[in-house]
Order: sequence, then C-alpha cells, then structure tokens
Amino acid sequence: MKTINRLALLGLCRGVLYLLAQLHKVSLWADQQSDGTIGVHAPKGAKESEVQEVVALAECKKLGKRTASILESRKTVNDRFPLTYIYMCR
Repeated sequence: MKTINRLALLGLCRGVLYLLAQLHKVSLWADQQSDGTIGVHAPKGAKESEVQEVVALAECKKLGKRTASILESRKTVNDRFPLTYIYMCR
C-alpha cells in the first residue's frame, strides 16, 4: 500500500511540474481584432522581434497569410501584459 501511495504522489508531483513548465511558456498570446489585425499581448521583457517571429507570424499562417507587418505598439494598463503589438497579416 505504501508503494502505491508513493507512486501516486510521484505521479501527481510530475503532473504539477509539467503544468507549471507549460504555463511558463505561455507568456505571449494573440487575438484577432475586429478589423482583421492581430493583437499580440506581451510581458514587459519581450522583444518586438521575438513577438513577431513566434506569435504574430504563427497567427497569420493560421489565416493563410505569409507575413506579419507591425502597425503599432502600445502600452496597456494590464500589469501582466503591459505591451500590445498590432500586426497586419499579408
């Protein structure tokens, strides 16, 4: 019985560590605006080139477009994602 409890606890710990690692990777997220542009929300330390390569281009490819061109960047009042980059897919 002790062995089963230890294995269950070990599996639970591994699952929690895996989820924490996945949450850390999700530091950028994108949404499609009503005018067809892509809004990418980034944490304070994110670089513009990183945002474009990783998130904006992937979102544009989902829409069947090949490139992402930045239109503007703006600061927001959101503490977790203080920067928003707006991209146009072409």
